[in-house]
Amino acid sequence: MAGGPGMVTPKGGSIFDRLSASLNVLGSLLILAVMLLINFDVFGRLLFNEPLSGVPEMVRLSIVAIVFLQITHTLRNRRFIRSDVLIGRMLARGTPAGYLLQAFHHFVGAILLAIIFYFTIDRFDRAWRIDEYVGTEGDFTAPVWPIYLIILIGCAGTCLQFLMHLVTDIRDARRAAGKSS
Repeated sequence: MAGGPGMVTPKGGSIFDRLSASLNVLGSLLILAVMLLINFDVFGRLLFNEPLSGVPEMVRLSIVAIVFLQITHTLRNRRFIRSDVLIGRMLARGTPAGYLLQAFHHFVGAILLAIIFYFTIDRFDRAWRIDEYVGTEGDFTAPVWPIYLIILIGCAGTCLQFLMHLVTDIRDARRAAGKSS
């Protein structure tokens, strides 16, 4: 991958690179918005005894959105959390088994994201069709379908990224096997 630590996306990168980075930036902006919202709520409650309506619901939904907006970029830049006790040592030695174990990790990740995607489609469809809202009418309401759409986009992008890593791992395992023979 081009660049070093802290690099958001390679300049002139692929459409997938730019989309991944853009969703990541959107997730970061959402974090900022949630932080401001919580602070306005706290200060409104403290100074004027008037909390903002719907803050708990908006924070709850935003956390889900933030995760799915940023997960693809996190995986793409290989900053996804995992234990490298076994895989890291095997990859450091350049063994084919290390690459194959990592490929299995990426395969399982792709399967899990595909399952989440599959089961979210019906929820998105239902929320869209019946115009589902969260909150209390007259106090605060927000549509639910945008959150499900973000989950679908995040799952699709992350599943695709897992599959791209899987292909790379298999290629690297073949290359490592060729060197060891």
